Amino acid sequence: MSMLFAQSRAEIIRMVRNVYFMFWSLLIPVLFYVLYTRIFTTNAVDAERWNAHYLMSMTCFSVMGSSIMTLGIRLVQERAYGWVTYLRVTPLPNSIYFGGKMIGQTFIHMCSIIVIFISGYLINGVSLTFAQWIGSALWIIAGSLPFLALGTCIGTFRRVDTANGLSNVLYLSLALLGGMWMPLDVMPEWLAEIGRWLPSYSFGNGAWIIVGGGMPQLRDILLLAGYLVVFMVLSTYIRSTQKEA
Repeated sequence: MSMLFAQSRAEIIRMVRNVYFMFWSLLIPVLFYVLYTRIFTTNAVDAERWNAHYLMSMTCFSVMGSSIMTLGIRLVQERAYGWVTYLRVTPLPNSIYFGGKMIGQTFIHMCSIIVIFISGYLINGVSLTFAQWIGSALWIIAGSLPFLALGTCIGTFRRVDTANGLSNVLYLSLALLGGMWMPLDVMPEWLAEIGRWLPSYSFGNGAWIIVGGGMPQLRDILLLAGYLVVFMVLSTYIRSTQKEA
């Protein structure tokens, strides 16, 4: 436990010092939130509902990006710089190495959620019940697991530039097609139908339903669980073949 605590603490400190993380995970979501709730607005929507809805979108956007890009690219960098090879000659087990990263990433997610929720309250006066604040936060933490698993898949790449390019494409595509930037209702039907089967849509939809006064749908839970299993199996398989090679 002491090794896990020390490794988790080191991961948290490293991420907090990462300017790239601060920019993509905190500044950009808050900037988008201001743009789409204070500048690009329309009288055709209920402002109060839209402000709460888009706050959840940007929080999910932040956590998803941190899971895919921050975790995945860091794993590739550590392998490219020889850090992983060095750790293999130390008493640190792989389980502690990956466990520390997951715990550290989850802690950072909690901090991101708090910061963006406070921003929504200060910028637009978003008012939710205590149960809605806590419920949506817990959903976002739990729903981030498939994207953490996807981040470990990105982390199997050997080149940083390849991982960086792919993670950017995946991150932005999942956000756009998952309805985090704009509702699926305004997209062409064929594109919206694709979006409904993506993990990003189920991720955001659970939070949107919670702030709307409901409970996450079973379909979204099962879809996220399915993606989690697929990404975990894929990551494990790739790593096992790389070791054999």
